[in-house]
Amino acid sequence: MAEAAREAWITGIGIVSCLGEGPQAHWQKLMEVHPSADTTTYAPFVVHPLAPINLDTQIPKKGDQRQMEPWQRIGTYAAGLALDSAGVKGKTDILSRMDMIVAAGGGERDLAVDANILSGIRAAANPGAFLNERLMSDLRPTLFLAQLSNLLAGNISIVHGVTGSSRTFMGEESAGVDAVRVAFARIVAGQSDIALVGGSYNGERLDSQMYFEFADLSLKDRLVPVWERTGRGGIALGSIGAFLVIEARKHAQARGAKPMARLVAVLSEQSKRAPGDVTAMLSHEWEAIKDKVQPGHAAIISGAGGAAPATGEERAFLEAHPDLAVRATGSYVGHGPEPQFAMNIALAVIALDHGSLFPPCDATGLERPMSGDLRQVIVTGVGHWRGEGLALVEKVG
Repeated sequence: MAEAAREAWITGIGIVSCLGEGPQAHWQKLMEVHPSADTTTYAPFVVHPLAPINLDTQIPKKGDQRQMEPWQRIGTYAAGLALDSAGVKGKTDILSRMDMIVAAGGGERDLAVDANILSGIRAAANPGAFLNERLMSDLRPTLFLAQLSNLLAGNISIVHGVTGSSRTFMGEESAGVDAVRVAFARIVAGQSDIALVGGSYNGERLDSQMYFEFADLSLKDRLVPVWERTGRGGIALGSIGAFLVIEARKHAQARGAKPMARLVAVLSEQSKRAPGDVTAMLSHEWEAIKDKVQPGHAAIISGAGGAAPATGEERAFLEAHPDLAVRATGSYVGHGPEPQFAMNIALAVIALDHGSLFPPCDATGLERPMSGDLRQVIVTGVGHWRGEGLALVEKVG
């Protein structure tokens, strides 16, 4: 955790999900306590599809839209919303030195190519030669998987003119936590004045459903709130775009920007995931922030995905802090590994702005109403396979 006199303010948020676009749409849906998901399009898998958005408002050139995969369009759109929110959209003097830290996966597979290869390889006289020929002729030759993750940052730079330093992190949920952690650390250390940080995920993909099903991590048949997913539980993937503008206090004040919230701490760890490791690691991170937490005015927004054993072990940590009200956003927006942490920080900012939490969505009793003004939110981010993180976000003033 970085400590310094420089404060890190959140001055802009840009979010899109199944709940809609922007803070107002998300808060309204969260207050309604009627989570929904698509249980038919990818049956038996449960998916939270992206709500309709008008791409033209943030990606005006059709050519730019066409050359992007869906996850890139989602992320570039959300990034534009964050820049608008922070009041820096189109301000070249700021964008030219704005740092960008993106959490991204390895791109989307070409399902038609995959299907043709799987169908043809069985009858091929020389399967190895057949595979090489198909890969050479059917896939785009200019890209390989390690480059695909950089395309989101590249498109944000092209479309929105963010041309300061750029970093892209891969590694599912851990990438999202570390993207925020590094942006925060650079701000408080004086290495950066303003940063755009976040990521995106397209949950409406058959290849993603296949990956999670092979690992026995999928939620099937019907939507169930996160804490009510018994046994092996399950993850309901969601299409999510989430970006934050994190800015040094003095830099924000110099341009007349108001803080939406203050980022106080960001911690990231990786345990070996032996039984009990998630609980222990979150408890270890809690020790680093507990003296900053204001009793009676703090709550937890959890990024729990819903699959065992990670979610059960996170629950054990949460139950050790019964004085803190808990909300799992995965019940509403689903789970998008890379952008989930940034999304939950954004939702924490929205809750802080309203001074209260949205209602519980849980029949197990873990989520309870909160009394008292909300002034701080602890955000958790636990990977379905690896990585544990915490952030502390608080109201300014």
